[in-house]
Amino acid sequence: MFMPPGVLDGVTVLDFSRVVAGPYCTMVLADYGADVVKVERPGAGDDTRAWGPPFAGGESAYYLAVNRNKRSIALDLGSAAGRRLALDLATRADVVVENFRAGTMARLGLDYATVAAANPRVVYCSISGYGSRGPRRDEAGYDVMVTGRAGLMSITGYPDGPPAKIGVAALDQATGLAAHGAICAALFARERSGRGQHVELSLFATAIGLLLNAGSDYLVGGRVMGRWGTAHPSIVPYQGVAARDGYILVGAANDRLFRRLCEALGQPRWADDPRYATNRERVRHRDELVAAIEAVTRQREVADWLAVLEQAGVPATPINTIDQALADPQVAALGLVQEVDHPTAGPIRLTAPYVQFGGAAPPIRHPPPLLGEHTEAVLRERLGLDSAAIADLLAAGVIAQAPASHQPSAVGDQPGAEE
Repeated sequence: MFMPPGVLDGVTVLDFSRVVAGPYCTMVLADYGADVVKVERPGAGDDTRAWGPPFAGGESAYYLAVNRNKRSIALDLGSAAGRRLALDLATRADVVVENFRAGTMARLGLDYATVAAANPRVVYCSISGYGSRGPRRDEAGYDVMVTGRAGLMSITGYPDGPPAKIGVAALDQATGLAAHGAICAALFARERSGRGQHVELSLFATAIGLLLNAGSDYLVGGRVMGRWGTAHPSIVPYQGVAARDGYILVGAANDRLFRRLCEALGQPRWADDPRYATNRERVRHRDELVAAIEAVTRQREVADWLAVLEQAGVPATPINTIDQALADPQVAALGLVQEVDHPTAGPIRLTAPYVQFGGAAPPIRHPPPLLGEHTEAVLRERLGLDSAAIADLLAAGVIAQAPASHQPSAVGDQPGAEE
């Protein structure tokens, strides 16, 4: 089936990033149609390739989660020849993305000033742990470490338990999403000015922004938020409550919904009780109200309560496990999982692009690439190197190429091909 070009069709992205934040950013750009060329170290490649089990066809599930729709070249930036190739590619790119520690790209001769001198239209995006200035500029930026320093971990978990890690690398993903939006904005500005610019993000700055009402509570009211588990510090009841066989989330976010909840629970008098009639009072009497609600909800099973609350118009949902969530019919309705043919793993299922353009989400045009799968193709296309030059680079260890037996052969497997 022929797919119309993506909204970023014709945009070339040279991606020096690895792990999650940068690759998540470039994956979204690739989903939108950009030709993302992922630059990796020969031999090892992106760190996440080793983050398993589980593995499929030698590739970790973690790596597969954040690298769809890209092409990979294996290039040794430790060699002068490798750095020259990287600079040549950067001067021909629309976007360059990197997430090395501050100063690394300058030492490699691949920093914004150097690239922009030859390519003033380049949009150059740097992602780091703590930014390019300040006392922490040289510290490594690992998602979990930054969530601890920035206060996010202190508000995650239950009041009577220790601080908890967020279940996925949410800070990395949020930074990647912010980066992709900033890159698109810079590309739009370039259409008017004719010049690119340097876009900078840090996990720490993103984390401070993600504090949202917790940060505002302190800045405005001097209140330091604690851990609330599934509950909300300012809305009651807005949390998980126990049923006979599990938990359900209930969201009575205003007085009208609370009255509906009371009626559904068979306790209409609670809605007029001065202790519970307004959200302000419900927050004050949180513990006794939640205990009273659970005394009722524990008498029936989750499925029963979900049916009752849906009929009453009260927001409620089960707390699904991952397998249950991915089996939800809404996942299929929105096409949030797609099957693709991988060169070494065969057919695999991946989470798919989730933004729709014109009523449809972009397809997975190419599975997450093998290490160096597209080295030769990219050097021929972008730099015009011939077979002899490529053979010399391979022999010198400057570049690496995935084995020919692992190369996709069908035309439809190539980025941008008709299907």
